[in-house]
Amino acid sequence: MKLQVKFFEELTTRELYEIVRSRTEIFLLEQHIICQDFDRMDYEALHCFLEKDGKVLAYLRAFQAGEGIAKVGRVLSITHGMGYGTKLMTEALPYIREKLGVSKVVVHAQKTAQGYYDKLGFVVTSDDYLEEGIPHVTMELSL
Repeated sequence: MKLQVKFFEELTTRELYEIVRSRTEIFLLEQHIICQDFDRMDYEALHCFLEKDGKVLAYLRAFQAGEGIAKVGRVLSITHGMGYGTKLMTEALPYIREKLGVSKVVVHAQKTAQGYYDKLGFVVTSDDYLEEGIPHVTMELSL
């Protein structure tokens, strides 16, 4: 399993297809989130994913969200409980800091994933709110 870190223009057609397939599998089919996934932020994003045998097992994207701040989103792991999400995040954070030139990461975390982000050192900075009908909190991590 290998970490890939690429800007949009660097992605191959196959990688982009597998990223979209994985996002659809998790957010649409598993979580029943009905929203416009193609929000044009992918063009500006740094795409980080764990790949094995041409399949995306875990994915996130990060993009500039202010002076020295990156927003991380679309975080997913195809197989839950295998540690892929933690491996992805811990390996991707140094690249996010370096390639985007940021010192802080912000994520809109689903409440069910708050414990995952807590273990990585993220801190809650908001009250609960709904995003696409799912309870979320904003969390931050200083790099």
